[in-house]
Amino acid sequence: MSSAPAGDVGSSFFRQPRAVWATAFAAVVGFMGIGLVDPILTSIAEGLQATPSQVSLLFTSYFAVTSVMMLVTGFVSSRIGGRWTLLLGAALIACFAALAGTSHSVTELVLYRAGWGLGNAFFVATALSVIVAAASGGTAIAILLYEAALGLGISVGPLLGAALGNLSWRYPFFGTAALMTIGFAAIALFLEAQPKAARKTSLIDPIRALGHRGLLSVAGSAFFYNYAFFTVLAFVPFVLQASAHTVGLIFFGWGLALAVFSVLVAPRLQTRFSALALGVGNLVALAVLLLGMAYGSAAIIVTAVVLSGAVMGINNTVFTEMALEISPFPRPVASAAYNFVRWFAGVIAPYAAPKIAEHVGASASFMVAAVSALVAAGVLLAMRGNLGRFASKHVAVAETVHAPVTASGPILVAVDGTANDRAILARAAKAALALGAPIEVLHVCPLELVEGEAAEAESSTGCAAILDLALAQLRDAGLQAAGSVREEVAARTPQAILDHAEGLDARLIVLGGRHHDDPTDIVHGSVADIVGRRSNRPVMLVPEPQP
Repeated sequence: MSSAPAGDVGSSFFRQPRAVWATAFAAVVGFMGIGLVDPILTSIAEGLQATPSQVSLLFTSYFAVTSVMMLVTGFVSSRIGGRWTLLLGAALIACFAALAGTSHSVTELVLYRAGWGLGNAFFVATALSVIVAAASGGTAIAILLYEAALGLGISVGPLLGAALGNLSWRYPFFGTAALMTIGFAAIALFLEAQPKAARKTSLIDPIRALGHRGLLSVAGSAFFYNYAFFTVLAFVPFVLQASAHTVGLIFFGWGLALAVFSVLVAPRLQTRFSALALGVGNLVALAVLLLGMAYGSAAIIVTAVVLSGAVMGINNTVFTEMALEISPFPRPVASAAYNFVRWFAGVIAPYAAPKIAEHVGASASFMVAAVSALVAAGVLLAMRGNLGRFASKHVAVAETVHAPVTASGPILVAVDGTANDRAILARAAKAALALGAPIEVLHVCPLELVEGEAAEAESSTGCAAILDLALAQLRDAGLQAAGSVREEVAARTPQAILDHAEGLDARLIVLGGRHHDDPTDIVHGSVADIVGRRSNRPVMLVPEPQP
């Protein structure tokens, strides 16, 4: 449900404070670092007279530091605030990226990439919360901006690496340093100080969180999944032995597929299938694609790499939801614990894959990755008893559409804080008087999950205020009404409304119609359309007032 004014969301996407654009630009640069080196791995090996396994340590050192620092970022940011944590991360990225370009040995380059990973940990773990705090037009818009920055960075990184790498393997590093320096300056100029967290995070909180069996099960499965993920990312360029431009285009396709399927496709699938079914199915599909990379021609390898981006995009979203929602720990703590475990696979896979290839052959490296993907699926299946609701099958559309019910409960009114709420409540009041039924008001607080991080689309105070305002309007009309607030992942908002109606035995559901020009509808689908299509109870859709 949107927190932006109806009819103004599309324009709000582009009318943002300069601080938001500064942070989003720097976030693009930060995410570019993940795939930037892919097109130039072979050039680095030639330029520094290094073996593939030595060059792969660029990933190992980067993710080793990123993984460990995931346990520390919450401790630091909760004490110095988001702005200073973001600036620290940007400064470290710019500094170590520039130093990487001056390297005269593979050892130097690996150490500088470790420093880059340190900056990345501080930056990426903070960027989402900073954009959410600084954005206008509703938090849902801020999250879309962050998702756009993520997708652009992951997909464009290999292209930039290829374009500059054709001139020299050093230039992509210098280019990243220059871009992040611009991002640092923009953040310093335009981003105001951010409030510090109300609760300071302890260094041992993430480790303590891993004692939760559900979170440990998800993180353990994600570790094996990410071994396969990083085998594709770090090892394929050595197998193809293609030009930097060709590798850049291939991984641009991979990154584009990953971003599109993570942001647009995964949320739709999550409303129809359980996380367990989606996770296991995609892990098996990834194993099949890795087998294609092991024994296929160059064309098959390229196709499999791009398709793996789609599978990984869905899996990243599914694992993020499970990791951040399965335990009772605060989401920043669960995120730190989960990211620590999963990113550690990036320490092992980039080094292990070329080492295995040196001794046994490239096919064996992909086979090990395929087995790792199947082990990840096996962990989910074996530990499904720890997954709670994520192991349950969601109710399918066909199971509800053709089963009308006769109910005697209240009228359920779903409000979302937009300008249309007054009209929705007025129509519900008329229906309540006509039917002689009580009214129950529901506001769903949407939660957005992005790449191991979570952001509340509305604050708990804001959610309560929306409900209070709705109840006050009904009281002013002489009606008595009860109400409640439910927090739910944004993609599951329609199901939350339907579940609430089922629990109340509601005789009628009243909510707003489709939001026009709302980009969140593109991502998650229209709440009004989905509820109207799935409900086995009468649904009254109140259209937005014309401007």
